[in-house]
Amino acid sequence: MVSTTASQDRAIDAAVRAAEAVGAPEEAIALDEQQLAARIASPVFRCGVFFRDGATVQPARLVRALRREILGAGVDLYEETPATGIADGVVTTPGGRVHAAAIVVATNAAASGWRPVRRHVTNFGSYVVLTEQVPELLGEIGWTGNEAVVDGRMFLHYFRTTDDGRVLMGSGTGPIGFGGRVDRRFTSDAASAGRAERGLRRLLPGLAAARVERAWGGPIDVSADHLPFFGTVPGTGIHYGLGYSGHGVGPSWLGGQILASLAFGLDDEWTRLPLATRRVPALPPEPLKRLGGGLVRAAIMACEQAEEEGRRPPFAARAGAAVPRLLRMEIGTR
Repeated sequence: MVSTTASQDRAIDAAVRAAEAVGAPEEAIALDEQQLAARIASPVFRCGVFFRDGATVQPARLVRALRREILGAGVDLYEETPATGIADGVVTTPGGRVHAAAIVVATNAAASGWRPVRRHVTNFGSYVVLTEQVPELLGEIGWTGNEAVVDGRMFLHYFRTTDDGRVLMGSGTGPIGFGGRVDRRFTSDAASAGRAERGLRRLLPGLAAARVERAWGGPIDVSADHLPFFGTVPGTGIHYGLGYSGHGVGPSWLGGQILASLAFGLDDEWTRLPLATRRVPALPPEPLKRLGGGLVRAAIMACEQAEEEGRRPPFAARAGAAVPRLLRMEIGTR
């Protein structure tokens, strides 16, 4: 994680303190400007923290591996089959009904409009751009260790290199959904893709000559307290897990254990975890959720842009960005 403004330094300090608090300071190593430059040279990087046990996962390869294991275990897998209705003991599809004692809803952002959970989650767009192959430029800025990086913004940038010498730069500044709908704005929003490219140019000016070849986006499910949550619809055998807030691949293994125990009706170490037992804060109903989320998003983006340009954010932007924290929500807080 890197900081590029004074306000982002807090995120670096918090990560280091968190590791110290649990007795594992070696898992979050503070980096000063020189130490950070030894890994990736950028004139806007102030300081950072290195998570030595971090890793990246290629999601498509993960899904393919899971598919092989499922089929190898003798499970019948039906793909490209939308669920048009979910009730206790039955899932309705265009071609028929599936009956089961336990049903698990684990469709992430696609479930954000589902009645049992919609007051606890919303969906945001996240966009990435991918450069052409530029291994020589990566060598010039010293980014040869394959580190995956995020900055300390609320609507963060996330970036990494690929095996063939490209750079993938993402930005969490995409649109907010309404009523859980996932439409073309989540996959074809040129403005969001443009912000991802501007992040690339600002954060890594040494890659100014790198041409962007592709851009794409998708929705993420964001919970009111920025943590995934799991549960059972009262009085039914319908179980759910979502709200990964852009961190789905890592905690999905833990989520799988929780959902498996819920589906089997077990009371064990997984179902007793706070992720499955806590009271998840409620978001306002629509249209207040969309309108309020849009205003807070705009305020935070204005604050972060001003800070990156060395300006003090306008009072209105600072006030709007503070609203979620005043309401004790972790979503969109600074």
